[in-house]
Amino acid sequence: MLTRVKDKFGLVPDWMIADTAYGSGPMLGWLVDRKIDPYIPVIDKSGRPDGTWTRTDFDWDAENNQYICPEGHALKQFRRNYSDPNRGPTGKGRAKYRALKLTCQVCPSKPKCCPNADARSITREEHEDARQVARDLAKTDEYVIAMKLRKKVEMLFAHLKRILGLGRLRLRGPCGANDEFLLAATAQNLRKLAKIIPAPQQIRKA
Repeated sequence: MLTRVKDKFGLVPDWMIADTAYGSGPMLGWLVDRKIDPYIPVIDKSGRPDGTWTRTDFDWDAENNQYICPEGHALKQFRRNYSDPNRGPTGKGRAKYRALKLTCQVCPSKPKCCPNADARSITREEHEDARQVARDLAKTDEYVIAMKLRKKVEMLFAHLKRILGLGRLRLRGPCGANDEFLLAATAQNLRKLAKIIPAPQQIRKA
């Protein structure tokens, strides 16, 4: 949709508001690559039900391409230098970072980290940098304002579906859908206008 708007009207937004359905890694990566700030909740399934350390408890060291655990140990994707570049880190797809087994076995925090595994491993998504950008934006005051604006827009769509009965479009084709939606939006605006402007009071004759 953003591409069509850009091609037709030449408009490029500086930021975008959406719900969690648009918080996937590829979607966030697409927005960040085009310098569009994503005010979108991130789809994050890194939580662990057993109460052990999650991925957010580990610090990402981008310079050395590794994670650092709370105890200060490194989790690396590769621990050797490959002469063939195709065998080394490519930066595409998922990457798995592992700690050394000997390090985890003697670590005092092993019950909090990996009680049922010999060593801790963390999976990093391809668009994790973009996901982190969205997480950082979620901590700002602008994000709170964006969520309030999103609620106002979504309430209008909910009103169209529940009150005006626009659960589905009955006219076929883009033109029919455009006409039907335009009529529904007009009816919605007239209802709002009737609440804002009071009706003239009739003067009764004595």
